[in-house]
Amino acid sequence: MARSRNVLCALLVIALFAAAGFAADLTASLKPGKADLKSAGALAFAVDGVLFVGDSIGGAVYAIDTQDRTPSTASAYDVKGIDAKVAGMLGTTPDQILINDLAVNPVSHKVYLSVSRGRGPTATPVIVRIDTAGKLQEVALDNVKHSKAALPNATTNERGRTDAITDLAFLDNEVIVAGLSNEEFASNLRSIPFPFQTVDKGASIEIWHGSHGKFETNSPVRTFVPYTVNKESLILAAYTCTPLVKFPVSQLKPGAKVEGTTIAELGSGNRPIDMIVYSKSGKDFILMSNNSRGVMKMSTDNLNSYKAITTPQPTTAGVPYTTLDLKGVDQLDKIDNTTAVILQRSEGGSMDIRSIALP
Repeated sequence: MARSRNVLCALLVIALFAAAGFAADLTASLKPGKADLKSAGALAFAVDGVLFVGDSIGGAVYAIDTQDRTPSTASAYDVKGIDAKVAGMLGTTPDQILINDLAVNPVSHKVYLSVSRGRGPTATPVIVRIDTAGKLQEVALDNVKHSKAALPNATTNERGRTDAITDLAFLDNEVIVAGLSNEEFASNLRSIPFPFQTVDKGASIEIWHGSHGKFETNSPVRTFVPYTVNKESLILAAYTCTPLVKFPVSQLKPGAKVEGTTIAELGSGNRPIDMIVYSKSGKDFILMSNNSRGVMKMSTDNLNSYKAITTPQPTTAGVPYTTLDLKGVDQLDKIDNTTAVILQRSEGGSMDIRSIALP
């Protein structure tokens, strides 16, 4: 029995060193200094407190060490008037801030917001951290361990500059970036290895848009999630008006032109905002928040069985969905296997953060 305990202790020590080594591997390339963001938009976490921030105005992705690695099982959020609270912390009024994205640290379960203080391209980028007690803290960017991946071909079009980076995800030590490039086929998906070294021009992507009845190469992915089907890594991407399209990650090669497979048309006159994937009762589901069609729930069963949509679609088609009784949801992220956190506009117009049970 004593020998068994010794072996178990040894294994635990090895596991702890392995975990520490993994964290060190992800943060070793980050150097202290000022993270000179021009904007703060899309957010995504690695597994050890490294936060990726999309800087559309600056045409770059930043990796920032939040040093937020204390494990927590907390999951209950109920913070009313978060826009007013953030504005008060920043010394301004709610109409002078924009909350651009929300992400949950998978270790600490704290919520992070990317915020613009002010309006337009000269707004100041801010990252705000919130715990379950509703305490707010600005993440200092003047002297923080970080690294930067400058996109070599981010769009320079003034009208579309905020779409240079529309969404981010961390997958298998790579940062997947969606947005617009300055290429002829402007819609772009790229996979950037982390730690950052060189950044390639990414892949130009094309889709058949059923509700528009045409191929499109200049419409950006609005939100996406990585998902694996039959051991193949896919990007499930949603566009305005609202096609759902799948792309094999293996095809996202530098300079490639990739045609996605449209597997759903979810309705015109709608812009998808955010997506998550979660598991419940042995099955996987997608939740998608939208600006005019509420929160959609879709099953991932048999995603490969849906025929590609290649003809005009006057109504919805492909992967079916149900609309949940959740109104005014802008952003959402998964806290754990049972709970998500949402950024929701109240009937009075203020923004609240609260947790919900995954349906």
